[in-house]
Amino acid sequence: MWYNILMDLQYKDNNLIVTGLKDFNLSHIFDCGQCFRFNAIDENTYFGIAKSKALKISQNGDTVTLYDTTEEDFRNIWFDYFDLARNYGEIKKKLSNDAVMQEAISYGEGIRILRQDLWETVISFIISSSNNIPRIKGIIERFCEQYGREIRYMGNTYYSFPDIETTASLSREDLSVIRAGYRDKYILDAAKKFFTGELSDKYIRQLSRADAKKALMTINGVGNKVSDCILLFGLGHADSFPVDVWIKRIMEYCYFNEEQSIETISRFADERFGDMGGFAQQYLFFYARENKIGIA
Repeated sequence: MWYNILMDLQYKDNNLIVTGLKDFNLSHIFDCGQCFRFNAIDENTYFGIAKSKALKISQNGDTVTLYDTTEEDFRNIWFDYFDLARNYGEIKKKLSNDAVMQEAISYGEGIRILRQDLWETVISFIISSSNNIPRIKGIIERFCEQYGREIRYMGNTYYSFPDIETTASLSREDLSVIRAGYRDKYILDAAKKFFTGELSDKYIRQLSRADAKKALMTINGVGNKVSDCILLFGLGHADSFPVDVWIKRIMEYCYFNEEQSIETISRFADERFGDMGGFAQQYLFFYARENKIGIA
């Protein structure tokens, strides 16, 4: 339970102040490619929207401030979203028996894998395919502004991620305003499958990783890498190791010193990292980004 974790909660001036957090760094969490609706607005301060809630959050050492946030929202939403019940110190200790991972972890020691909404993760990573992060964020924000629900927060209006029913009612013409290009038809196919019940959160969560991957790949536009991202970020399969072109280059640089197939790298990751593959992938991604490894 959330209250068994060694942290202290204080409520002051309508803000929730959490002290005693370990293995937690906002820039590591939000800048490692796992989510697209949180952005830095100041030094050590981020703003974003998740689970139909807006949040401004800042950090000073092991003290994190969640602005205009109730303790109830922290318990029911943000504690789980930031995966605060998991012992990342133990994960890092186990992964550090690998010299490459030890170095990678030193760069991204405060990463936590966010526990994101499955539907939002499906659509977000469909949009991410063959795309860059600024453009992904722009498409998603236009989608939310056009078809999301209004959220009032700290005197401003923001928008939630559009729900399944709303998205299923749209046409490609409707979606043209978000400028997602050919991905429009993939978004609509996902919406149709979730709206009709062919796929559902409950159904997919009861499947094994392999079967969940197969189910996700019935959505047009969801291939090997996108399905692995959804498994990791939307379904909590911590053994999922997404491999795109960049991760492929990173792994070749760090472990092989020569070109390898995606299949070879995926097998190597499964054997090397096992049920911690998702954590390893995030540490490697952040490490490579900081050191520009794998950039042609």
